[in-house]
Amino acid sequence: MRTALVTGSTDGIGEQTARELARAGLRVIVHGRDAEKTEVTRAVLARELPHATLDSVVFDFEDLDAVRLGAERLLRKYPELHILVNNAGIYALETLKTARGIELTFQVNHLAPFLLTQLMLPSLARGAPSRIVNVSSMAHAVVPLDLEKTARGEGFGTREAYSRSKLANLLFTRSLSKRLRGSGVTVNALHPGMVSTKLLEEGFGGTGVPLARGAKTSTFLALAPELAAVTGKYFMNGRAIAPHPVALDDTAAEQLWRFSESLLR
Repeated sequence: MRTALVTGSTDGIGEQTARELARAGLRVIVHGRDAEKTEVTRAVLARELPHATLDSVVFDFEDLDAVRLGAERLLRKYPELHILVNNAGIYALETLKTARGIELTFQVNHLAPFLLTQLMLPSLARGAPSRIVNVSSMAHAVVPLDLEKTARGEGFGTREAYSRSKLANLLFTRSLSKRLRGSGVTVNALHPGMVSTKLLEEGFGGTGVPLARGAKTSTFLALAPELAAVTGKYFMNGRAIAPHPVALDDTAAEQLWRFSESLLR
């Protein structure tokens, strides 16, 4: 049975993506940062889909050591992973920093998924053909990253912090796809649309399309047979499109990769 890990799957697009992957017959690992909420979500999905195979894992992206420990548990239990959906993300309403002094949005939306992906690569390689799906946003269209200021959260507000983290998702996807070429592991990114989620309401105001529609592109990238060899692309509404030119800068992508590694030492 093929196994999928969906981060941030206790509500919103992540929960709906987990639901669709379980419905498609995959073993799905529900991830959350709160043990009770994560178990409630797993139980809800189990009731809805009585024939599904579901598991759960709990660790908080605000704590990089917890990410490492969570990955260790997953690697022991699942030596082969076939789909990793990096869905977890936040829109912070104020500028906050983690215990390491890293701006919270940058850590949760980019640095923690960067770390988790690196740690899970051995499992994904053993499970090849396998796929990594990074949930980004059309909000990525910002000025090029000033890495030091971005990591410290200096010189801009919360909306720009979110946009910069989503640009980081795309630059990471670009670099990772080159490193994984020929490995049997693909990586693509997406904009899910303006979806009615807590993040949209708190960060941008208003409402959007239903969750079922919002999870379609994530599910498509995870499952579509025609995407088996497609990698390094950015999708919206189920089709590959060109991101903003700032997301196509290979020099910036490599600088971000090295900078991210330096923050994890």
